[in-house]
Amino acid sequence: MSSTKLHVLAHPIVNARLSKLRQMSTNSKEFREGIHDISLILGIEASRDLEEETFTGTTPIGPFTGAVIKPNIGLTPILRAGMGMTNALLDLFPAASVYHLGIFREKVSLQPVEYYSKLPPNPTVDQVFLLDPLIATGGTACAAMNMIIEWGIPINKIKLLCVLASQDGLNRVQAEFPGVEIWVAAVDPHLTPNGLISPGLGDTGDRLYNTLKGSDKV
Repeated sequence: MSSTKLHVLAHPIVNARLSKLRQMSTNSKEFREGIHDISLILGIEASRDLEEETFTGTTPIGPFTGAVIKPNIGLTPILRAGMGMTNALLDLFPAASVYHLGIFREKVSLQPVEYYSKLPPNPTVDQVFLLDPLIATGGTACAAMNMIIEWGIPINKIKLLCVLASQDGLNRVQAEFPGVEIWVAAVDPHLTPNGLISPGLGDTGDRLYNTLKGSDKV
């Protein structure tokens, strides 16, 4: 993997929040809060190199030179789990456009299936943050990448943000899109035969929205 494009956070707060997310005893409210907190840190770190534009203003004491973010920002959360990351990024970029992408992974083949896109006919933003809490096999992230590139956003203007990834999933994304910048809170070494990250943190969508079935609930 290209080390220059892959950024794995190393921060005690992130480690603590992620450890809380992994626990079966963590309820949906706590899970949503943990995803939000990690996403906020991911967004701050991933936006370090955004271009700034200066302006002049006046404080109560005197004039100053300030700065604003120059590029128009777009957020593309993958439904439905990506919605858990969206508000954190909107805290950082209140004026960002949000374009939901509907992609699910077929349970037998583990292949991505596209079913929804809110992307307009032509790009209206300069920089896209692709939001996907989990990169397991990497198929869903790659499908979303293709949708955004076909929309007209160049690879160097896409940043993929995820809370947890498998090593295999990252390998696949970087093999198919070597130019994409990836920010991830942590990487787990294994996938189960069903394509789940191990040890992982379970089904993110179900845990975010309290839709676990029967014995899966705690």
